[in-house]
Amino acid sequence: MARPHAVVVPHPSSGNINPALQLAKLLHRHGIYITFVNTEENHRRVQATEGAAAVLGRDGFRFEAIPDGVVEADRHTGNYDLALSMATSTHCAAPLRELLRRLNATPSVPPVTCLLPTALMSFALGVARELDIPTMVLWGCSAAALMGQMRLRELKERGYLPLKDKSCLANGHLEKTVIDWIPGMPPTSLGDISSFVRTTDPDDVSLRFNIVEAEGCTKAGALIINTFDDLEADVLDALRAEYPRIYTIGPLGNQLRDDNAAAKDDSDSTNGGLSLWKQDTECLAWLDTQEKSSVVYANFGSLTFLTADQLAEFAWGLAASGHPFLWSIRDNLVPGASAGLTVLPPEFVAATAGRCCLTTWCPQEQVLRHPAVGCFVTHNGWNSTCQSVAAGVPMVCWPGFADQYTNCKYACEVWGMGLRLDDDVRREQVAEHVSQAMRSGEMRRSAAAWKAKAEDATAPGGDGSSYESLQSMVTALGSVVSS
Repeated sequence: MARPHAVVVPHPSSGNINPALQLAKLLHRHGIYITFVNTEENHRRVQATEGAAAVLGRDGFRFEAIPDGVVEADRHTGNYDLALSMATSTHCAAPLRELLRRLNATPSVPPVTCLLPTALMSFALGVARELDIPTMVLWGCSAAALMGQMRLRELKERGYLPLKDKSCLANGHLEKTVIDWIPGMPPTSLGDISSFVRTTDPDDVSLRFNIVEAEGCTKAGALIINTFDDLEADVLDALRAEYPRIYTIGPLGNQLRDDNAAAKDDSDSTNGGLSLWKQDTECLAWLDTQEKSSVVYANFGSLTFLTADQLAEFAWGLAASGHPFLWSIRDNLVPGASAGLTVLPPEFVAATAGRCCLTTWCPQEQVLRHPAVGCFVTHNGWNSTCQSVAAGVPMVCWPGFADQYTNCKYACEVWGMGLRLDDDVRREQVAEHVSQAMRSGEMRRSAAAWKAKAEDATAPGGDGSSYESLQSMVTALGSVVSS
């Protein structure tokens, strides 16, 4: 019998590439032939940071690359993420179609039996329909974020969007306007649905794009979500009432670690994806020298940008907390400034010498699982949030983009393991929230309870909801071949 062959096509952002690669590794371990499709730009970046071996693949796991369609002048603009998304959706269909036809014409490669794009790549579903290939979509954010995004069109129709004028951005309107009619979600302020509600333009490109993409996900044969049933029970029940073919397979890091352990394979100890930045593993040795639960870890992900003033407020807030801290400062975290760590005030570096470790990028999942880490200062991207839940680490939350506001709400108000910073970051509040998160027994107990539930979800037997969901997904992929 022919081997099932899934072509995994992630949106070319780090937040989508990494969970897509984790899923691809899991499927490969379960007998699925995998073709993992990077953009040419990211293929080059991965080779530059991790070496050519990172994209060599192995038996039954191959890497391919297609152009992303971005004009070179747009690669260094402040709105690069939108330019990338628009270019990908406009220009990638033809090279993807060509790749799929080439794969199907290659004698040593099994016929493609499933196209598996991530969110923000709905054009791929159109290509699959043309070629009569079944589809599944990996939604890289939370179930709650998907439900909220799916209601953006209705928010427009009901008159919540666009905002009447710019005063609504600062006068409390976003916080005071409560949306209590989204299925499965608790009453949620308008501002916590998504960053894309923050517009006064009826033709806002980002809003329109995200409406189309969230709705596009539901046109796939199945939805895959990196979450687990206990974590988002109500909203998952509501989603399944509308879209019955949903696989909840998270936390993906847990699944991959459990799978490696079952196979006695320690060759992939990072659980990782493909890093677009050079990773510093020396910080792990520094963590080894620190006491249990004593370190504050701060990282604002791959897309967040800070002003020099915001960076200074976080710096002095972390210093004033009195705790040792590990801070990952991306080279372009402050646009237009000197690269990386050189943007920090010199007096801050001197004042915190001996109790801080500064790095430009680090293996985050390993860091969060290190016993020395007691708190995570985060932008609340879903990968970061999910990893923090899986590691049982309380969060200090500073959301700013897309689904991060929804994730922050759940971390702080539903799961009881987060504290939210104001949008206007102040060093005093940073120090206060960090200190509270580090000493709060209640937050630690909540975080530990969610960690235990996450472990149960990916374990065979017991709850095992994510474990069973992954098995069902593998069976579904195999049934396409045998039918």
